[in-house]
Amino acid sequence: MWMAKGAFRVSQTVPAIRLKMQQHKLQGQRNLHLHLDTFKMFCGGKKSYFVATVCIITLTSMVAFSYLRLQRIDHLPKIIQEGRRCRGEITNNTITPLKDKRTFIISPYFDDRESKVTRVIGIVHHEDVKELYCWFCCQPHGQIYVSKAKIDVHSDRFGFPYGAADIVCLEPEICDPTHVSIHQSPHGNIDQLPRFEIKNRKAETFSVDFTVCISAMFGNYNNVLQFIQSMEMYKILGAQKVVVYKNSCSELMEKVLKFYMEEGTVEIIPWPINSYLKVSSKWHFMQDGTHIGYYGQITALNDCIYRNMRRSKFVVLNDADEIILPLKHPDWKTMMSSLQEQNPGTGIFLFENHIFPETISTPVFNVSSWNTVPGVNILQHVHREPDRKEVINPKKMIIDPRRVIQTSVHSVLRAYGTSVNVPMDVALIYHCRVPLQENLPRDSLIRDTTLWKYNSSLITNVNKVLQQTVL
Repeated sequence: MWMAKGAFRVSQTVPAIRLKMQQHKLQGQRNLHLHLDTFKMFCGGKKSYFVATVCIITLTSMVAFSYLRLQRIDHLPKIIQEGRRCRGEITNNTITPLKDKRTFIISPYFDDRESKVTRVIGIVHHEDVKELYCWFCCQPHGQIYVSKAKIDVHSDRFGFPYGAADIVCLEPEICDPTHVSIHQSPHGNIDQLPRFEIKNRKAETFSVDFTVCISAMFGNYNNVLQFIQSMEMYKILGAQKVVVYKNSCSELMEKVLKFYMEEGTVEIIPWPINSYLKVSSKWHFMQDGTHIGYYGQITALNDCIYRNMRRSKFVVLNDADEIILPLKHPDWKTMMSSLQEQNPGTGIFLFENHIFPETISTPVFNVSSWNTVPGVNILQHVHREPDRKEVINPKKMIIDPRRVIQTSVHSVLRAYGTSVNVPMDVALIYHCRVPLQENLPRDSLIRDTTLWKYNSSLITNVNKVLQQTVL
């Protein structure tokens, strides 16, 4: 854990600061040698197994402490230039490749939960990317600081060579930089490096209670009716914002997205990941030459969490064909209030996924005007597959984003606090899609009409959207 005691004073000259850095490093090495000398004095001639064990543990602790101290010094921001104007082209692209073509920057975020750092969400090759540096420009005097990054590739790569990564750099203490550049070297010209705005710098009051993150929309997505129904269900349940990481969709879907953007519900994040990497539509590596799974879904989810960390009380992580349905409460707000009261200190709530096969339908709610709209009518699919003894149902989440450090698709990887599995009698994920147990007869499915309690509002709202977009 880094404790950012900070960069050096601006009044010092560059040579003086470099000299001070060398002195810090030499002092750390001297301390290590001093500890070793002390170790030899007390442990050198001891024969007792107990004493030997204590000495070995002590030596290991001293070496580890000294190593971590040297590592921390190595990652402190170092001033390399003074009196410069902060230049460099500011990029607003969602995905920006660095010159190595092995590192792709999504967006930097200010993160002061442990220490004063810039956390850059990115994609890297898990073997080829060894060193990266953050270049900060402090205004108004134009001091250029360089921090060596800690590159933390997320554990859930599922065998692909590229994965989501946190590129974390200590910030200078003397300023709050508004932009950062990422480079493979501590040497170079900052004017030639792209600059990225550091988001989340200012504390904000929550503008919404629930934000839904959908990643990623690809494959010329055209499930228009189900998307509209999901959007309206999200709004009925309490969502005020839906963030869509869009790779590709049909023209009709573009029209629907435009409507929701103008309404203020949807925020579109362009996601042209296939312009830079060979993407797979599978979640696990198939030895097929692809670079990253499921169109970089995990990277998009992590970006969405940080993007909404300061503006949304909760973030909902699910796909566009999934709806977290409360069974005991009318909406998400009352459900989450109850769950938080029962589970104080918990920031991650996991909900069990249940498949409602789109191949099994009922004639109820066959709205004639919807028949010309491409996509699935979820109101006609109220039979769910039974659980399989040998299979654990995957989960999706509602999270407090300020408690999450890294997430995967079905669970968080690193967080502050605990996770809770929400019982199925409290809520479940309604997931209308192709069946997983396709050979099951209809009478083996479980009829579950929970969705129908929202039918009146849902039909009215969907009709209003269709009248303004499709019909």
